[in-house]
Amino acid sequence: MAENTVRQKTTVKEETPPEIKSGKGFFSFVDKYVPVGDAFNDGLPVQYIPKVLFFACIMMLYIANAHYGDKLVRKTNKLKNEVNDLRADYITLKADLMIKSKQSEVAKQVEVLGLKESTEPPIKITEKSLEH
Repeated sequence: MAENTVRQKTTVKEETPPEIKSGKGFFSFVDKYVPVGDAFNDGLPVQYIPKVLFFACIMMLYIANAHYGDKLVRKTNKLKNEVNDLRADYITLKADLMIKSKQSEVAKQVEVLGLKESTEPPIKITEKSLEH
């Protein structure tokens, strides 16, 4: 076989892995006192899987309950604000109705239609009893 003349052969250099510095950080502290890496040397500890799954399910229920509670509080506050707005509208409309239903205000409104307020008191009509 012919040798490639365009490219020169390169030799593969063996790279050494970078040195791991033992820091004074949080994770090096935790790894020093709680050696989690040693737990998986013999394989996956299967006896802990049901407990871990149960704990994960409980945590998901706890988080879902917290979200539901927050949502309920926001909805309650929104409804309280809406009730306060509706109460203010009700009081305003009731006061306007009380003012507009006064006799003097009604007289002003119907004056445009040509109706006038009576100045004479009403007359009582009585029937004379017939005696036989």
